[in-house]
Amino acid sequence: MVKKVDHIGIAVESLDEALKFYEEVLGMKLQGIEVVEEQKVKVAFLPIGDTEIELLESTDKEGPIAKFIEKKGEGIQHIAYRVDDIEKALQEMREKGIRLIDEKPRYGAGGAKIAFLHPKSTKGVLVELCQRD
Repeated sequence: MVKKVDHIGIAVESLDEALKFYEEVLGMKLQGIEVVEEQKVKVAFLPIGDTEIELLESTDKEGPIAKFIEKKGEGIQHIAYRVDDIEKALQEMREKGIRLIDEKPRYGAGGAKIAFLHPKSTKGVLVELCQRD
């Protein structure tokens, strides 16, 4: 079902500050920045190989990224796995008893269809399923 790691989401307080490390120290190239209003987040895309790093800055102090940073500090927030058919993948997760955060796919950064699995069902890791057409 899972095809590859699509991206790794990293929660940061400031995209500008984080980009200094990723671009100047690691030599990665920024592909673009997008605001996803629905998720109250600004995302910077940094491709590496056939996957990418997504830096996530909250646009609202009540947003999920702001709450994550408040609770756990900056760092890896989720790992996204690419699937061909997200509806089918969600159905398979339900059948396997996996707790879902998203019962239906929603819009994600980069035009992807996304859905999150609850960390209580995934050994403490926030897992995102991601379909790109």
